[in-house]
Amino acid sequence: MIEPDFFFDTLTQAGIEFYSGVPDSLLKDICAYISDNAIMGNHIIAANEGNAFAIGIGYHLATNKIPLIYLQNSGLGNIVNPLLSLADPEVYSVPSLLMIGWRGEPGVKDEPQHKKQGRTTLEMLQTMEVPFHIINPSMSSSEVQNVVSNAVTETKENNRPCALVVKKGSFSSYQLQNTTSLEFPMLREDAIKIVIDNMASEDIVVSTTGVASRELFEYREALGHGHERDFLTVGGMGHASQIALGIALHKPDRQVYCFDGDGAALMHMGAMAINASVACSNFTHIIFNNGAHDSVGGQPTVAHQIDIPAIADAVGYAEVLQVKTADEIHEAMLSLKNVPGPSLLEIKVKKGFRKDLGRPTKTPIENKTDLMRFIR
Repeated sequence: MIEPDFFFDTLTQAGIEFYSGVPDSLLKDICAYISDNAIMGNHIIAANEGNAFAIGIGYHLATNKIPLIYLQNSGLGNIVNPLLSLADPEVYSVPSLLMIGWRGEPGVKDEPQHKKQGRTTLEMLQTMEVPFHIINPSMSSSEVQNVVSNAVTETKENNRPCALVVKKGSFSSYQLQNTTSLEFPMLREDAIKIVIDNMASEDIVVSTTGVASRELFEYREALGHGHERDFLTVGGMGHASQIALGIALHKPDRQVYCFDGDGAALMHMGAMAINASVACSNFTHIIFNNGAHDSVGGQPTVAHQIDIPAIADAVGYAEVLQVKTADEIHEAMLSLKNVPGPSLLEIKVKKGFRKDLGRPTKTPIENKTDLMRFIR
């Protein structure tokens, strides 16, 4: 495996000083090292991968230097537009280095949402005419240095993006040092339990990608509820609230809840304006805010630095509440049942989750089929 400090030093020696991206589980160790060691102002954790690339383009325009943009391969969906319509050699021809975590690599066990993405990652890069080099755990120090040097040379000489595709297990462990966590009373899992306990049996839940869906699944198991009431949005980070809205609009007699995370809500925040403007009275948007990308290493978001309820109020949610204790959650859920939506409830929770947390045992197709039968 590659030591994060060695890889960071290799990038530095190759002239890479600026970093932006969205945290990824395969890259969490190198991302944590970047967070702790990049020069102040030279590392921006972006709302989504396209934003990260745009920040990198701005950096290049200001400095004539090469940015490094990191992302999970699922983030290629967000980065395609600035990659092809801005940085491409046929447009602004911006040299830049992409570091892509290769989830779902063929032959490597992974979650179902990563299989197609993993199988097509290299083909996607080839189709977009983005040259790439693969980083793997068995590389020697000299091989790593050569790959990085070749990639940087390629992007410099051709004024075009170039990618480093990183295989699972390439980086050795590194624990984030510069971390802050506001100590709210509850973990997200406990907050989810209280919310579920205050819902009606016919209510529908759309939960965001990551740990929140796993916690929801396990609590349903513990209660013996079955899982037909919930849509577990295992991929497509940032889109859960729009899925929930689509259901709520066409099932006006059912209460529909979106269980969102702060990182996911930030990724496509424009969705909040649409949720509010449609004025769907049976839609409730619940954001569990722990100020972190908890599922992929605990990198911080800006969600504790902004006023989410004020934003929700400004875009037009009919009812907006913020809570942090068990009693407050219970009272808020009772209150929301008595007012028409769209409503937004921000629940401030502390960072972290159980390490023995399981994963859903239902396939995505089974989940979809069961939910559609429940809705009918």
